[in-house]
Amino acid sequence: MNDPQSQGPPPSASYPRLLHRYERLLELSSDLVSTLDLDTLLQHIVEAAEELTESEAASLLLYDPQSDHLYFEAATGDLALSLGRTMVPTDGSIAGWVFKEGKPLLVPNVLKDPRFFPEVDVLTRFETSSILGVPLQTKGKILGVIEAVNKRNGLFDEDDLRVLETLAAQAAIAIENTRLFRQSDLVAEMVHELRTPLAALTAAAHLLRRPDLPEEQRANLGETIFQEVQRLNGMASDFLELARLESGRVRFDREPVHLGGLVGECLALIQPHAEAQNITLETQIDPDVPTVVGDRNRLKQIMLNLLTNAIKYNQPGGRVVVRVSRSGDEVLLAVDDTGRGIPAESLPHIFERFYRVPDQEGLSHGTGLGLAIAKRIAESHQGTIEVASEPGKGSTFTLRLPAGPPTPPGTRPVPLHPKR
Repeated sequence: MNDPQSQGPPPSASYPRLLHRYERLLELSSDLVSTLDLDTLLQHIVEAAEELTESEAASLLLYDPQSDHLYFEAATGDLALSLGRTMVPTDGSIAGWVFKEGKPLLVPNVLKDPRFFPEVDVLTRFETSSILGVPLQTKGKILGVIEAVNKRNGLFDEDDLRVLETLAAQAAIAIENTRLFRQSDLVAEMVHELRTPLAALTAAAHLLRRPDLPEEQRANLGETIFQEVQRLNGMASDFLELARLESGRVRFDREPVHLGGLVGECLALIQPHAEAQNITLETQIDPDVPTVVGDRNRLKQIMLNLLTNAIKYNQPGGRVVVRVSRSGDEVLLAVDDTGRGIPAESLPHIFERFYRVPDQEGLSHGTGLGLAIAKRIAESHQGTIEVASEPGKGSTFTLRLPAGPPTPPGTRPVPLHPKR
């Protein structure tokens, strides 16, 4: 706290009030250590920070070593509505100073502090007047920063600083434990899934060593090895992608994206595959639908996954319809197919890691991670993805995202005509 740009905190509050805050901190701490979902944990941390410091809002930023930036991962109040995973530089920001110095910092008037990063207020339309920031530190490593913003009554004081430091120490341990749990859990599932293709490769390799093996069977085994190696390669790529998403280390761009335009790009890519399966592609795009704010490439990744599955699990001569519309404050992307459908007992598991519908496993050897990855990307955009299906009639996957600013008329995409 020995910083020339910040004033020392006012005298602490009364002892009974401080005791009550620490009692409340103990209650909240038990909730933190029992939460193993990272996004839920981070939200609980900022809610506890806001309550304990009696501030208007609180936020939590985690450090990304690849970009050398801090990113907002959770927030409360009005901050939570529009921050998303906004980037904050480690140089030229209050949070960056707290992170690099590894010290708490109280700034009673941010407008007089040259380290204040005003772009966040511009983005969120939130007026920051004062900030209390403390590092998230464990085992000599700083994970990020917790900030309490704008004391509701009076100024942040020494008690606010102490209680937030105590919360930050416990929060850092909880974050590390949750990350380790995720990694160990995912690795265990990955090892289990690897056994099937490895068993096929082992058996094929064993048979190929036999000198009396007929040439036709030798060729078939060679094809089996090729297919299983391709499957392992895809599984490894998807596994690394999901591991990065679940660890919170993937960073998303934030720009206005029109889903209708993305649909056109994706359909152009999958058109040859659809024609090979004699699948009709149709679109129903509302030209007045607003943009969404997000990462264009990641949203395109979701679309391609849904469209590829709609073709893969369809029936020859079937149809895929892509709809983009608005429902209240959300933009909806729906992908309908006329395929085999999904059994009712499989619907609750369809977005789980490595899950494959039993009666379709022989139809296609996927990694079982595509929909889990799509779900994580949707959630990282404050959205959801859901499925409705009826066996024998087909399925509908719907992506829901918060609506962004209105789309200027000149930028609205022209709906595509049905193709066959």
